[in-house]
Amino acid sequence: MSAGSSVIRAFNANKTSWIGLGVFLLVVALAVLAPWIAPHDPIEQDIFSRLQGPSAQYPLGTDNFGRCILSRLLHGARYSLFIGLSATLIAMLVGSLIGILAGWYGGRLDTVVMQVMDVLLAFPALILGLIIVAMLGPTLTNIVIAIALTSIPAFARIARAPTIAVKEREYVEACRALGYSDARIMFGHILPNIFAEILVMSSLWLATAIRTEASLAFIGLGLKPPTPTWGGMIREGFETILDTYWLPMAPGIAILIVVFALNLLGDGLRDAVDPKLRGEQ
Repeated sequence: MSAGSSVIRAFNANKTSWIGLGVFLLVVALAVLAPWIAPHDPIEQDIFSRLQGPSAQYPLGTDNFGRCILSRLLHGARYSLFIGLSATLIAMLVGSLIGILAGWYGGRLDTVVMQVMDVLLAFPALILGLIIVAMLGPTLTNIVIAIALTSIPAFARIARAPTIAVKEREYVEACRALGYSDARIMFGHILPNIFAEILVMSSLWLATAIRTEASLAFIGLGLKPPTPTWGGMIREGFETILDTYWLPMAPGIAILIVVFALNLLGDGLRDAVDPKLRGEQ
């Protein structure tokens, strides 16, 4: 059986992973199609329809300015997913590079790099992101950079440990004997063997990135209104939550569903890429 077939077989063994993948892809599809399927303009105000409950015209109700909650929820998914995916991709690339270099060369470089990563890990992701966004300003680019910086240490750690183990294997020693350059060995032989662990980490940290973005928006450091974001929608409805429960509930449930789906997907990926778990199936 090929490696790909064994991975799919292990992935099939954890049925909940397919649920997580399906739910996440559905959310992505809804976000991509938001301009066409949203029933209303997400920033169009109708003061005469403000604070209406769920109805046929407004399936999830309206907010303080008479804007359609469902339309804002769909468009908000575009920003939340874009920020989360962009920040996770940047963190994965930069953090993995740092971890591989530190693990490959070792010595003083490894010590200094890991001490810096430990300092960054000492700060909770939300606090570190808050500091960076407060310094740079709450723009889309700055939010992505801030969340990426909070995730880099985790990817550096997850890439460093297997690099140290893999670089001692026989095929790496053979590459050295053949005169391969360090870059060719690291990115041609070590990276493919540790990428599965990095991929699992990326699925889990994507959920963290989405939560962090929502948290920053909730405390007022997200994208500026009237741009719809899930965290911003929760913030807007928090003050009147007892009277207008639908305002914060819809984006809160959306965040819960996405995070839960990504965790299910991460568990499935972990089972699929772990040789020990695949051997138990």
